[in-house]
Amino acid sequence: MSTKIRTRYAPSPTGRMHVGNLRTALYAYLIAKHEGGDFLLRIEDTDQERYVEGAVDIIYRTLKDTGLVHDEGPDRDGGVGPYVQSERVSSGIYMKYAKELIDKGEAYYCFCDKERLESLKTTINTPDGEKTINVYDKHCLSLTPEEVKDNLDAGIPFVIRQNNPTEGRTTFTDELYGDISVENAELDDMILIKSDGYPTYNFANVVDDHLMGITHVVRGNEYLSSSPKYNRLYEAFGWEVPVYVHCPLITDENHNKLSKRSGHSSFEDLIEQGFVSEAVVNFVALLGWSPEDNTEIFSLEELVRAFDYHKISKSPAVFDMGKLRWMNGEYIKAMDFDAFYDRAESYIKQTITQPYDLKHIAEMVKSRIETFEDIPEMIDFFEKVPDGYDVSMYTHKKMKTDTASSLKVLKDTLPILEECDDYSIDNLYALLSVYVSETEVKTGYVMWPLRTALSGKQTTPAGATEIMEVLGKEETVKRIKEAIDLLSE
Repeated sequence: MSTKIRTRYAPSPTGRMHVGNLRTALYAYLIAKHEGGDFLLRIEDTDQERYVEGAVDIIYRTLKDTGLVHDEGPDRDGGVGPYVQSERVSSGIYMKYAKELIDKGEAYYCFCDKERLESLKTTINTPDGEKTINVYDKHCLSLTPEEVKDNLDAGIPFVIRQNNPTEGRTTFTDELYGDISVENAELDDMILIKSDGYPTYNFANVVDDHLMGITHVVRGNEYLSSSPKYNRLYEAFGWEVPVYVHCPLITDENHNKLSKRSGHSSFEDLIEQGFVSEAVVNFVALLGWSPEDNTEIFSLEELVRAFDYHKISKSPAVFDMGKLRWMNGEYIKAMDFDAFYDRAESYIKQTITQPYDLKHIAEMVKSRIETFEDIPEMIDFFEKVPDGYDVSMYTHKKMKTDTASSLKVLKDTLPILEECDDYSIDNLYALLSVYVSETEVKTGYVMWPLRTALSGKQTTPAGATEIMEVLGKEETVKRIKEAIDLLSE
């Protein structure tokens, strides 16, 4: 096996990239790049029934958007291709190696029909209740070479099965979970080549990983139970076993497996919900791994330097939406304004149709939002004050205001604002500060009623004078008059 670390991401083109798959790709990338190794992309499309049109494009787009640049793949030949399994099938690679195992007595042809296989089903008790399993009874292993040849010549459909022992134990080593042993009696003779001539996922994985020189295999811990069968294949071929890194399960806040029903189980879901790709990558990296100094904000380059796969936890990782939102907010605050506006503009324009300074509004919200989807609700008052808003908002204990005092402030400041033509923040603040001094009240006593009248909202991304500057004189005066009428009722 190569002394240079080589990892791979081997997705099936079945739809959007699940967060768990993204983490697998990210960890495989980080393991390779931390040691100056190679990161490969291999498309595993042998399950034709689950193939989704356009899913390969999603894989490429997601890797590009997350910065996980592969060194080899279908579009970057490193000399061990093809990198698409369906293309490898047509070259006869898998059948060649399956027949090699048959010659060694490590695999055999199975001609059993569907009815016979159905008869082998049995029910067992598991911690989760009764479960129906199908354990093959090695019936076709006893066929003579002549019987096998006759069946093949007659065109009888067949699969090729792995010939696993029924006695003893098989042990394999995982970098996180250590040595794991299973009774060989529990190892079913799994199918290597299906009746359509395509390899099964497990068999193709082993063959491809060996031929591509993969040194470290990163995958979810749901594959732990399959690993003994993988190891027996490596041993049957006489190949070196790669380093296994099985990552912990990702759960939602209720400790259930993260599913599509959650609405945020894929990378594209999160981007559509207003998250930044760099924040998603950062967050996903921490789903099962953390540095010794508990740093939480990492660029991809910083992750490459810091990542140590030996520090991955064995415990399930919780997808904490609150933490992702916080982290995303930190990334948005740190964004270059032009880059921020490019992303925010569509959210602003879908909310505001008035000819306001949209960049000024973007500046207001940049440090206050956690996702881009927060923007519309935060700025919708610029378009229109909410109908029938609750006048109790004018009452504020800290500002010492109530509806009566607020009404007086609005009536007193209205003439000042009607006479003013310079609606810059500085000028508006100076004018209102004169009123504050003359009435010997605190600034908030005046600004709170004004801000409430202009927005009809409990919270806004800016103060009263900044809102006035955006609205302009005509709209500001109009809204204050409407608020006076509302409070007068």
